[in-house]
Amino acid sequence: MRILKNEKGFTLIEMLIVMLIITVLIALAIPNVAKQTSAVDDKGCTAFVQMVQGQVEAYRMDEKAIPDIEDLVSKGYLKTGDTSCSNGKAIVISVDGVVSSGS
Repeated sequence: MRILKNEKGFTLIEMLIVMLIITVLIALAIPNVAKQTSAVDDKGCTAFVQMVQGQVEAYRMDEKAIPDIEDLVSKGYLKTGDTSCSNGKAIVISVDGVVSSGS
C-alpha cells in the first residue's frame, strides 16, 4: 500500500467560501434574467403584431375587405394558434384594419 505525503487539496473552509461566492452570483443573476424574459415577451408581441398587420394588408389586397382574426385563419393567412401573443395578450383587428395587442 502506498502512503501519500504532501497531498495538496482544498480545505472545508475554502470550499464553503467558493460555494458562498457562487450562491451570491446566482442570487444576483436570477432577478436580471426574470426582467429580461418579460422584455423579450413584449418585443416578441410587438413583432408578432407587425407580422399580423402584414397579413391583414395581404388579405386586404387579395379579398378587397378588412378581415378579422377568424377570416385570416380560415383563409390560411394565419395558423390556428396565431391568435394571441406569447405573453397571453390577444390580437385585435380594428374596423379600419389596424392590428393591436389587447389584454
